[in-house]
Amino acid sequence: MTSDRTLLVDGDIVAYKAATIAETPIDWGNGVWTLHAHEKDVIGSMEEFMSKIIEESRCNKVITCLSGDKLYRKEVAPYYKKNRAGTRKPMLLNFAKKYLSDNYNGRVEERLEADDLLGILGSNDLSTVIWSLDKDLLTIPAYHLLNGKVEEVGQEEADYNFLYQTLVGDSTDNYKGCPTVGAKKAERLLDEQGATWETVVAAFDSQGLGEEVALENARLARILRDGEYNFKTKKVKLWAA
Repeated sequence: MTSDRTLLVDGDIVAYKAATIAETPIDWGNGVWTLHAHEKDVIGSMEEFMSKIIEESRCNKVITCLSGDKLYRKEVAPYYKKNRAGTRKPMLLNFAKKYLSDNYNGRVEERLEADDLLGILGSNDLSTVIWSLDKDLLTIPAYHLLNGKVEEVGQEEADYNFLYQTLVGDSTDNYKGCPTVGAKKAERLLDEQGATWETVVAAFDSQGLGEEVALENARLARILRDGEYNFKTKKVKLWAA
């Protein structure tokens, strides 16, 4: 039975996975190789997956969130995601994104990543369910589709995950977090000293780094929530302690 809820989908991930899977290497002999991809394979992969998560979520509406091109985080820190420069993207990635946008109610905000749109639309909204494979979304208090089941991430858990992410950083997005603080140490600090901003700042201080560096990492780690972005003015409310 479906419910009157909207499934918020991380379209970046769905499109990237489908476009990647569709690529097939061909050996023409004499050392010549090419990559082959067909649009119908991309469509088939996405349709199968979207049908699956819609059924699992029991939602009767879908919004597919996709990233813009002028990300505000690059204004916070120019090095954000610079490690991805020059990395080849799947040939049919743009085709996949357009298909999702056209067929599954796509939404894009030029300054935001898909994660942020998911967070803004889904935070503290009982009528939505978020799907993403990105662990960063667990910093959002919302209903999430996790391993085929709808589960709630509460405010306290989401805030804890946000502080944790600030401490450990994210090598994929090219921000380092607090030096010497890995997953286990971050959990120990937050569990023993309290899941507070003061604990995070103290960890950065212990490495000779001030609150300014901690705040920069926090603003990169922060997935926007409801009220932290103005859709009319396109302005982001940067996180502050």
